[in-house]
Amino acid sequence: MSDTAGTAQDCSPGLRSRVPWRVTAVQVDADYTLHVTFADGTAGRVRCGGAIWGPRPGVFAALRDARVFGQAFVEHGAVTWPGELDLAPDAMYDAITATGEWLLT
Repeated sequence: MSDTAGTAQDCSPGLRSRVPWRVTAVQVDADYTLHVTFADGTAGRVRCGGAIWGPRPGVFAALRDARVFGQAFVEHGAVTWPGELDLAPDAMYDAITATGEWLLT
C-alpha cells in the first residue's frame, strides 16, 4: 500500500503553519481504512467502508475496487484519489481529534 507525504505543491509554507487540519501523509490499510497524519502531528484512522459499501455510495462507488482505493495520495492537504475524488480534511480532522477516527457513512 502507499504512504504518501505532502509535497511542495500542496500549499505555501505560510498556509502550512496556519492550517492544522492539512493532511501531510496517508497510508492505506486493510478493510477500506486509511491512516492519516495532519500538519500538527495529529494522526488517526478513517474508516471508509460505510460510504463505499453503503446503499447510496454515489462517487465513492469507484473506490469499491481495492486497487483504486489503494491509490490514495495527498494533494493540496487532502486525501485524494485519481478522478478528483477527495475527502474533506477539516471534517476528518475534527472527527479524529474528538474520537481518534472518522467513520464515513
